[in-house]
Amino acid sequence: MTRQDTYTHGHHESVLRSHQWRSAANSAAYLLPHLAPGMSLLDIGCGPGTITLDLAEVVAPGRVVGLDVVADPLDVARVNAEARGDTTTEFGIGDVYDLDLPDDSVDVVHAHQVLQHLSDPVAALREMRRVCRPGGLVAVRDADYAAMVWYPASARLDDWLTVYEDVARSNDAEPSAARHLLAWAHTAGFEDVTSSATTWCYATPEERDWWGGLWADRITQSALAQQALERGLATPELLDELARAWREWAAHPDGWFVVVNGEILARA
Repeated sequence: MTRQDTYTHGHHESVLRSHQWRSAANSAAYLLPHLAPGMSLLDIGCGPGTITLDLAEVVAPGRVVGLDVVADPLDVARVNAEARGDTTTEFGIGDVYDLDLPDDSVDVVHAHQVLQHLSDPVAALREMRRVCRPGGLVAVRDADYAAMVWYPASARLDDWLTVYEDVARSNDAEPSAARHLLAWAHTAGFEDVTSSATTWCYATPEERDWWGGLWADRITQSALAQQALERGLATPELLDELARAWREWAAHPDGWFVVVNGEILARA
């Protein structure tokens, strides 16, 4: 099974800056109560490995493998592992549609903010189910862009959302994946599925500066910007205005932004 999905964000520094902030506590809390020492865990789309390494601490001495579709973020993941003194977590390149693992071989398969970037998320879930042992868990968490909420109102941030959704859908991806997770899991053949939702909220000056700054950079410098320009979905002038809108939001003393994330725990 071969597909050439396009990762909307790419791996610009502004993207990795966001991913490095993620932890098991702020991004996989729904999964943590179900983990135990000795479990094996596969983390798909592991990026710089911050969540992977947190999960590895919980399931140690169980085997943990982090996979990504390209090598770039894996170099960062290995540096992060070395900094933690983790010598056992493995990182490598892998294809979510064709995992190089036997059937029924992993206790937990985890994917954070992955399905929203895939052209066939149901096929990916079926492959995760294949490698998950009977009774094991497939744990997935994804954002819902259409459900993102911010204050104060900004017509330019409305335009940012439109540009992002247009670029993502031009990649045959679903930017509002959160609301589809339960349905996708059922379609993939899971019968025992628990669905939940949690949020990220950015409201302090420090949080706004970080969130607004990384999006200002991402909308002008990352693969997202390149795709928007190449496909005629935005002009350089518009992208500059969107970046300015992000910085204006970040500087507003009442600025507030919420990202809604959907989650599923699907029993294999």
